Amino acid sequence: MKNRIIVLDYDPLWKEQFEELKALLTDYIDIDSIEIEHVGSTSIVGLKAKPIIDLDIIVNEVRLLTIVIKKLNEIGYAHIGDLGVTGREAFKKFDNKTPNTGSNRVWFEHHLYVCQKGSIGLQNHLNFRDYLRAHPEKVKAYGKLKEVLAKKYPYDIDAYIDGKTDFIIDVLNKTGMKEEDKEQIESENRLK
Repeated sequence: MKNRIIVLDYDPLWKEQFEELKALLTDYIDIDSIEIEHVGSTSIVGLKAKPIIDLDIIVNEVRLLTIVIKKLNEIGYAHIGDLGVTGREAFKKFDNKTPNTGSNRVWFEHHLYVCQKGSIGLQNHLNFRDYLRAHPEKVKAYGKLKEVLAKKYPYDIDAYIDGKTDFIIDVLNKTGMKEEDKEQIESENRLK
């Protein structure tokens, strides 16, 4: 059975949850040349969102990807590939105790990605997030769109994502992204 798409009002706890997970992952991975960014709707103050924290681990060199994948696997994240999104490697949690550090803690819902610095997938996440953070009127409009789509497609995540694509591309147009990069992002988000 598919999960229902739920869009909630912004919760300041989302930032705290990100910071807690970022600290744990930074300590565990223990590589100087990585960064961890809070991306997705929960990273934008005031934006309605699905209550799932999205994190991008950014590696500066492609050789570090193998090391990071191994370290994440050790604490319960399975590498599942790019899922059709160029420049973004996705991970699935083994269970709700992932990351498993021996504490038996149940973690909040989150999605984890590893991106190479400068990749299209990463630029999409950062450009969109940063633009919305600087334009509160767009935050309100995007939140309303997400609510409408969640009601229209409560169990169809692909249609929900497809329904957001025009808005996302409109925002990316304003960020100066290259045309071919935007075309690629659009094709990866449209229903096939």
